[in-house]
Amino acid sequence: MTMAIVQAGERRASCEAILFDKDGTLLDFMALWGEWAMRLLDLLDGHLEMMGARRIDSKADLLGLRLDDRQRVTDYDKAGPLAMGSEEEVTALLAWQLYAAGVPWNEALIQIRQLSSSAMIELKKHKNARPLPGLEVFLNACRERNIRLAVVTSDTTEAAREHLSWMGIEHYFAAIIGRDQVNFGKPFPEMALLACEELGIPPELAIVIGDSNGDMQMGKQAGVQMTVGLAPEGGGETYLLDADVIVHSFFEMQVLEEA
Repeated sequence: MTMAIVQAGERRASCEAILFDKDGTLLDFMALWGEWAMRLLDLLDGHLEMMGARRIDSKADLLGLRLDDRQRVTDYDKAGPLAMGSEEEVTALLAWQLYAAGVPWNEALIQIRQLSSSAMIELKKHKNARPLPGLEVFLNACRERNIRLAVVTSDTTEAAREHLSWMGIEHYFAAIIGRDQVNFGKPFPEMALLACEELGIPPELAIVIGDSNGDMQMGKQAGVQMTVGLAPEGGGETYLLDADVIVHSFFEMQVLEEA
């Protein structure tokens, strides 16, 4: 049986499937989540002020954001909670701010979810989901070579489908696995294994592409053929520690003639 060859940088692997992370891999992370994060932090800060409680010491540090002098988001920590955390983990992190201000834990969780929903309304108004440069060319090349594609994301399945739909690329993916479909998210292998099961392909015939080391660890533990770290702004060597190869864009990836 012939298989397509995927080349990433200087490395090649024969495969039948590719598992993609979503945020920061398929789409521009900051364009979508930077606005949401700052809106949510502003709402939380205002809520604390209204309570007469101590306000957030550093919005940037709390979620791993990089802000300019005007408090606008310019970048994010690739190993931080916004980049790698699940919705439940980010909710708990922010709820701690309310708990420390005297709000019972169960109420703090409810209030953070309400604030998050308000921030999400703004996100859905603007639909700032932009595919990364070169993505659609690469997806089309995969389809032409009959490589099956899946998304494995720490976001919910419903949200993932929505964001892929905004970009007009949902139809490329035969499986979309969100954090809500598994017991253990990244860096555990469960999402990758479930995606391969839905695609009908063993993990050793798949590769993983992602922008965090959690993606790389997930792929390694699942036993995939190759893990590809995507670092659009460079510096991936400092945090994509378990990547077999690091590329800076999809323009550094090709689907070659079948072997």
